[in-house]
Amino acid sequence: MFQYCLFDLDGTLTDPKEGITKSVQHALRYFNIEEPDIKKLEPFIGPPLKDSFMEFYGLTQAQAKKAIEVYRERFAPIGVLENKIFPGTASMLRRAKESGIHLAVASSKPECFVRQILEHFHISPYFEVIVGSELDGTRGTKEEVVEEALRQLGILAMEAAQRHELCAMIGDRKFDIQGAKAHGLTGIGVRFGYAAEGELEAEGAEYIAETMEELEKLLLRGA
Repeated sequence: MFQYCLFDLDGTLTDPKEGITKSVQHALRYFNIEEPDIKKLEPFIGPPLKDSFMEFYGLTQAQAKKAIEVYRERFAPIGVLENKIFPGTASMLRRAKESGIHLAVASSKPECFVRQILEHFHISPYFEVIVGSELDGTRGTKEEVVEEALRQLGILAMEAAQRHELCAMIGDRKFDIQGAKAHGLTGIGVRFGYAAEGELEAEGAEYIAETMEELEKLLLRGA
């Protein structure tokens, strides 16, 4: 059984689609870009916003920085809570914590929003450590977020082989698996999030859970 589990937030514990996509639409309108199909904006769920604005809409670094400012004009007061907790999330976390697993959140979303969402859904108390990015863009990569979570858990210096056996990073996108691999963790993907078909397999996820119930069984094996 894993002794430490780090969870992504968006697409793993909660479904933020409405809030993120509508806030992206708001930001794109500033640049006279209309995108009525929110399905096309789902790739914004997971990676850092700056990267997504540049990759998917060709914005420059300066434009992407401005897009994030405009995005937050809507997201902070409205979009952050246009969110839904996945069924079974709370019970999975409760059983994992009761079994003795140390739980943490490692999200690329700004930490202030991460904490607000966890508190809104009453799941914040399950986590010993909550780490996100900073509003100024620092600690923006998944690798940096995972590193800080491991540091706060007190296991950053653990030997790689032991860390791989005892620690897992759980998420729905390739960035989560990349963060796991960068620090020698077991990478667990979840199918109910926003990964493209084959994305998790291509990135080398060691396990993939189709449902929240399957994820719970995987984490509690041997409990």
